Amino acid sequence: MDELSELLSLIALATERRVLRRIVFSKPQNPADAMRVGGRLCAKGDGVVLALECTHAAGKVSHRNITESELSSALLPLCGAYDRIHILTPAGDAELCRSKRGKVTLIGVRTLAQKLTGAASGDEVATLDRQKKHLLSGDEPFLRALGISDQNGRIHDKKQAKFRQINRFLEHLRDVYPCLPQEGTLTVYDLCCGKSYLSFAVYHYLSVTMGRRVSMLGIDLKADVIAYCNEVAHASGFDGMRFVADDIRNTPQDLSPDLVISLHACDVATDLVLSHAAHLGARVILSTPCCHRYLKNRIDCAPLAFVTRQGQLSQKLCESLTDGLRLLYLASQGYSVTATELTDPDDTPKNTLLRAVRDPHFDPSGPVAERRRADYRAALCFLLGDAGAETYLTDL
Repeated sequence: MDELSELLSLIALATERRVLRRIVFSKPQNPADAMRVGGRLCAKGDGVVLALECTHAAGKVSHRNITESELSSALLPLCGAYDRIHILTPAGDAELCRSKRGKVTLIGVRTLAQKLTGAASGDEVATLDRQKKHLLSGDEPFLRALGISDQNGRIHDKKQAKFRQINRFLEHLRDVYPCLPQEGTLTVYDLCCGKSYLSFAVYHYLSVTMGRRVSMLGIDLKADVIAYCNEVAHASGFDGMRFVADDIRNTPQDLSPDLVISLHACDVATDLVLSHAAHLGARVILSTPCCHRYLKNRIDCAPLAFVTRQGQLSQKLCESLTDGLRLLYLASQGYSVTATELTDPDDTPKNTLLRAVRDPHFDPSGPVAERRRADYRAALCFLLGDAGAETYLTDL
């Protein structure tokens, strides 16, 4: 049995056992083919299909369903057209890799096949027949105004990833909603709001879905973007929203916001958002950082030099280190903090969500606060040196 036949047999077995969670085809040999093809096993009607999502150039997405009887004949051309194929199951993963010279290597295929042979069938697979349980349906007026859906409520192909990202963010908001005041008007800030996709989604969720009165302020330096956002708010009937072109440090100081959100504020702008939100005493902060250039260009840590001297590795390391520093800072300001995945990594590479909930019992002059501040400064000194740590704090 050749390598492709062996792989196809494994896919058929995983399908038969109903344990094929996902299959991914990447690295196409022909640039004209889809850049990436992802498949998941789904129930449709009385049968089972492999639902494929093909991501093409310029973000275009197409879909195709393959029945069990068509599996081998339909997947054989795909297996020959892509240099990397990854199979994921609860029992383990397997992979096919093809070198530039055409040599095929199978990783974990036989081991996984042995595990699946004789194994019990998996849990009930997802169904394509029922509507996906998104918090947003697609026909919300603000989605049409933002160009995410058409007049019929259909999500545009190029906006599918953005739609999933928005829905996932709202799921995170739903998780922390009990931490917000349950009565009265909710005060929400979107700092460095940009085009404010999340602002409108959050306002809709809080005011329409949850039935709350909301006062929402979006701030960004770009006057043209702010004018656009105000137009969308007016067109959507969101009377409790307003947007201003200003520095976020000029946010009103007369009250503490209940919620501060920020999506992909560039580099140290995220740090400014977090520090200002903490200064204002925000109850909940939800922030997804963007790039992390500051630390990458200034890190001075001999024990980590074996990583930082490699550009690609240094970039990945500094992303994690920067977000770790941000969480240490927020903890020192009295927040319970977590870092979690915002959405599917296929939808955006900037996929870390920093979540902070203020501890109402935190004593800023107590021993816990003192220890957290010491931990934060120690981490800065470790990564940047004493002088670099002072500069970092001054820059922010």
